Amino acid sequence: MQFDAAIAEFARARRSDNRASSMGLLERARQLMTMPGGFDVLYRRIATLEAAGIFGTSDWSRPALLKPVLAKQSLRASGAVTTIVECISELRMLAVVRGDYFHPGISAEQASHFLTQVMALNLDLLSGTLSEADRERPKQLGEIVQSLYQYLVDHLGYASLLDSLVDEVWRLLEQRPVQVDSIREMIGQIATCLYDPTLDTSGNEDAARLVRTLFGPTPGSKEDPGLADYLDRLGEMDEKSLAREASSFADTMHDTGLASPYHAVFIRFLRERGNDDLLPEALGLTMTGRDDLVCYTQLVKKLIDEAIHPETCQAVYGLTMMLERGSLFTPAVAQALWRQIELRVSDENRELIRSVFGDAHRPRVFLLAGVLNLLGQPLGVGQGNNPSCQSAIGLSLWADHEADYLLQLLAWAARDNEILIRFEGEEVSSKDLEAGLVTENPVDVDPVSLILIPHLDRIYGEMWRRCSDRDDDAHRWINPEFYGWWVNHGFKVVSDVTTGEITDYDGFIRHFYASYHPFYNDNMPLIHPQPAGIAVTDSAARFVGRHAIVIQRVCLSPDNEMRVYFFNPNNDSGQDWGQGINCSTRGHGEIRGEASLPITEFASRLYAFHYDKLELGDIDAIPEDEIERVSKLAFDSWASEEN
Repeated sequence: MQFDAAIAEFARARRSDNRASSMGLLERARQLMTMPGGFDVLYRRIATLEAAGIFGTSDWSRPALLKPVLAKQSLRASGAVTTIVECISELRMLAVVRGDYFHPGISAEQASHFLTQVMALNLDLLSGTLSEADRERPKQLGEIVQSLYQYLVDHLGYASLLDSLVDEVWRLLEQRPVQVDSIREMIGQIATCLYDPTLDTSGNEDAARLVRTLFGPTPGSKEDPGLADYLDRLGEMDEKSLAREASSFADTMHDTGLASPYHAVFIRFLRERGNDDLLPEALGLTMTGRDDLVCYTQLVKKLIDEAIHPETCQAVYGLTMMLERGSLFTPAVAQALWRQIELRVSDENRELIRSVFGDAHRPRVFLLAGVLNLLGQPLGVGQGNNPSCQSAIGLSLWADHEADYLLQLLAWAARDNEILIRFEGEEVSSKDLEAGLVTENPVDVDPVSLILIPHLDRIYGEMWRRCSDRDDDAHRWINPEFYGWWVNHGFKVVSDVTTGEITDYDGFIRHFYASYHPFYNDNMPLIHPQPAGIAVTDSAARFVGRHAIVIQRVCLSPDNEMRVYFFNPNNDSGQDWGQGINCSTRGHGEIRGEASLPITEFASRLYAFHYDKLELGDIDAIPEDEIERVSKLAFDSWASEEN
């Protein structure tokens, strides 16, 4: 094998020169890590790699001295060499734990504690999605590290990580994401731990709540009898028992934001029996939701019949939240949903949907279920493992503010393989445009994104090309045309478009505060969410790249702190941007799906924003010390000369 030959060649070189370069061997190791079975190949050669001198005289050569916190930084390091060596080191720890490699420098128990702590510190890698920082890493390093952690979990199990894993699942669920398949998988692993007789998991009520939500949410399903047996049980229940089932389903669903396959079976049972009086209780609707249901009863029943199945059970929650938002009272939405129910999906899109979501139901069923989820949770849509943050923002904004427009775009894309958008008075079609940032169909996304994102991305790219020779950042012209009339036409960008140099940073921050901070904009609330650009940094405050977000609102938190609440289209908004700047997703007055930061910290990462020229506050009223705090955070991180 070529890799064995490379190890032997490296070993010979190190014997004659202990400073011989390991770059060639590490690059081969990196390539292996991107291939199926590559980690197995490396695992079987850990002893040989260490004997050859892969760790040299570095700290990695003394494994007992390694620190979990530093290992986390190494895995997320900017350089490929550091990350690959850390991956090899953790494979070595795994071999020691499993008894496949005796190492005189560390015991199996020590290695086990080390891996447990490192994995607990990186639980976000187990969620199935990559952060913006990980996604932007070169040489597939983000994907490599995520694959390493899946490999470690496959061999170690979740038992030692149970508490940390449960906390992580609850943290993700607080954000109410539209995509929950990876979360369901994690809960499945938690269930395996809870019911493993060899493990002591007694007293972990938070874990039990998660497991009950999916596998036994009601008295009639508490021992997870299976869907067929549960349906038989429903047929034998009286009205009182059915009412108890309905309320239990609603309670557990609203507790977690997850719907169980049993819930879908129950909803369909009510429809088939004509027992529609229990639907409001089964969905847990409040007054607004009940009014929406009563006014549009036939439409809701049809949506249930078409879209709610065990395989699409999360749409139960989507439907519930859509009704709770009063979405059907918005003009044209009900009519657009009737069209969506009967929509003829093109052959190409039918095959695409089948390839991602399977063939348990017709493709339009999965697409309709995706519509319900997105309309119910506009802030739950994520961009997946692709760079299309602008397009994901569009889906969120339209689902929240102009759902009929979103449904029109989706109908065009799904039926006609084309969408039309006007830009500066001219019609732009997605049909024959070059690919934008999305060069292949994204598969790690919800059904609506699967169909719409490639079209939106191509049109956004075409708008960008039409603005490429202008004297300011193209977002100034694109965003109001692409997203909608409510995007303010005033625009500020932090750097010169031609030189890239930061100019008048104080004026940039003053305009932001005078536009958005209630103390300096005459207490004018933000009427419509506004797209903005941020300079993303990693946990070491190093610049990663630019990223699009939406400013939802700026107001005092329950703790009387001025915070910016924003929508980040990453699937997980709880990110560490370094310098102690940790995006909060709960505990500071966030609406589900929002992230928030104190306004000073947010402003320090702001790159571009829109504002209303006619409602600008007093730019001279912002205190100098506030500007200085923002500037220091910015110029000590992404805006430093090194970046």
